[in-house]
Amino acid sequence: MTLRVGVVILPTDRWDVARHHWRWAEDAGFATAWTYDHLRWGGFPDGPWHGAYPTLAAAAQVTGTIRLGTLVTSPNFRHPLPLAREVVTLDDLSGGRFDLGIGAGSAGPDAELFGEASLSASERHRRFAEFVDALDHLLVHPRPTFEGDWFRAVDAPDTPGCVQRPRVPFTIAAAGPRAMAVVARHAQQWVTYGAVGAPAGREPLLDAVRRQCTLLEDSCAQIGRDQREVRRVLLLGAINHGIDSVEAFRELAGPYAELGFDELVVHHPHQTGPYGGDLRVFEALAAAFSGDGGLSADSA
Repeated sequence: MTLRVGVVILPTDRWDVARHHWRWAEDAGFATAWTYDHLRWGGFPDGPWHGAYPTLAAAAQVTGTIRLGTLVTSPNFRHPLPLAREVVTLDDLSGGRFDLGIGAGSAGPDAELFGEASLSASERHRRFAEFVDALDHLLVHPRPTFEGDWFRAVDAPDTPGCVQRPRVPFTIAAAGPRAMAVVARHAQQWVTYGAVGAPAGREPLLDAVRRQCTLLEDSCAQIGRDQREVRRVLLLGAINHGIDSVEAFRELAGPYAELGFDELVVHHPHQTGPYGGDLRVFEALAAAFSGDGGLSADSA
């Protein structure tokens, strides 16, 4: 198994600057380029912020091979019916290079902007599970109708459908057992950044991810799905500052390759936002892990 490297490009810069970030990601050799889908992001709450789907549509026009995706879209401010139309359109604009990242949505800034009452953890999970069920139904079935507690769609148009069949791949975020059951039912990829509230540091992150891998395997076993059908993606988050060489990254990545991870995602080091790093190191990292240069579990 070869480990790929992806990059998050925050939708913070105006397009005359941002276009170069997306071109850079492809030219450097990153396997994927993602952006966050928020109205306001807690990691940069007072900074500039653009819409994820228009940004990805523009990125699709200045790239040709790199896969593009949301990390992640949530029901905090999305309804699955209009979202499905955006997904079909973006899959077409990218020539079948779009991955739909989906998460439950936190009780943070996005949820507060509408001035509505906060949802309980149980309500948030039920809404998330129904959101994913609805998206799957709307993207796969012709003229679908969906009736749920949170979302409805009646005789919705499906033409022309996704370029990727039967639908775009779902990359679903999960950390606990209830969300992991959604991953087992619907995901082509599972993404995690560890456990919410866990102590900072590499060892606590690795311990949390190990436990989550066991949850994934158990959730798949419960429904008779081969857990190897679900690719594993780790978002490295605040660890950007520790990536100062390709060798350091290989040391960091080794235990995750052993856990069966397919992709580790870093953040663009030179753009508006809270992240940083040496651009040359990240270029060398992308080049080292592209093609046959990636880290395999056998070499970890």
